[in-house]
Amino acid sequence: MYSVEERRPVSEVLRLGRGSCSQRMAVLEAVARAQGIPTRVRGLVVDGSFWYPRFPRMRRLVPDQVVLAWPEFRIATSWLPISDLFADSPNPHERADGGFTNAGPETLFEALSRTNVDWDGPTTTCPASAAAPCDLSAYLLTDLGHFNSRDDLFTRHGQTLCAPARLLAEPILGRRAAGL
Repeated sequence: MYSVEERRPVSEVLRLGRGSCSQRMAVLEAVARAQGIPTRVRGLVVDGSFWYPRFPRMRRLVPDQVVLAWPEFRIATSWLPISDLFADSPNPHERADGGFTNAGPETLFEALSRTNVDWDGPTTTCPASAAAPCDLSAYLLTDLGHFNSRDDLFTRHGQTLCAPARLLAEPILGRRAAGL
């Protein structure tokens, strides 16, 4: 399922049993906070072309820019981006066919468990089989900084689509998987 409703409550995502990448990251944030782990988000403005492989038939409808809440977790004395949570763990899901390409059934959320997604350039070491697909910095248009929550980010910068567009798009995208 894909969704354009960034402010969907975690309780609703859990009730539905599905959600977009961003909504599933929000669930992970909520679980961390429930366990006493502080969270925050980094606001990123990502080039809409990043989503072209995921929505090849709807390419013209993809916004030019997408506001993305990239979670970070305070572990000990450091803030770790979501992509670093699995960095040192053995990777049973690594595929021989390369890293994340945003095409096919694997979502960005799922890719995090097997590859380090880097929005800032090749500053981290990706698995040998992943190579360049880990570096998504070419899609990063603007770094909006850090926010105490995704709600703070979206209150300040808005969601990607205006309310009428979300109202029209949500029923269609909410029923479908990517690859439309």
